[in-house]
Amino acid sequence: MGAMQPMHWLIVAVVVVILFGSKKLPDAARGLGRSLRIFKSEVKEMQNDDAATTAAPVVAPAPAQLPAATVATNGAAAPIAQPTEIKSL
Repeated sequence: MGAMQPMHWLIVAVVVVILFGSKKLPDAARGLGRSLRIFKSEVKEMQNDDAATTAAPVVAPAPAQLPAATVATNGAAAPIAQPTEIKSL
C-alpha cells in the first residue's frame, strides 16, 4: 500500500496534464533540461578550478638578498665599524 503502483502514476500524469496543459509541458521540460545542463557545467567548472588550484604548487618568494658590500671609489677600503661593549650602569 505504501509503494506507488502504475495506476497511481497514471493518475498523477493525468492531473499534471490537466493542470498545466499539453502546450506548456514541453516548454517546462525544455527549461528544466537547460537548467540542469547549466548546473552541471557550473559544477564541472568549479571542480576544474579546485583541481587547478591544488595542482599548482604555491611558490614562496625568494628571500631578499642583502646588498653587496660597497667598494670605495678612491680605492681605499672603507673602515668597518667594530662592535662596542655597553657598560653596565
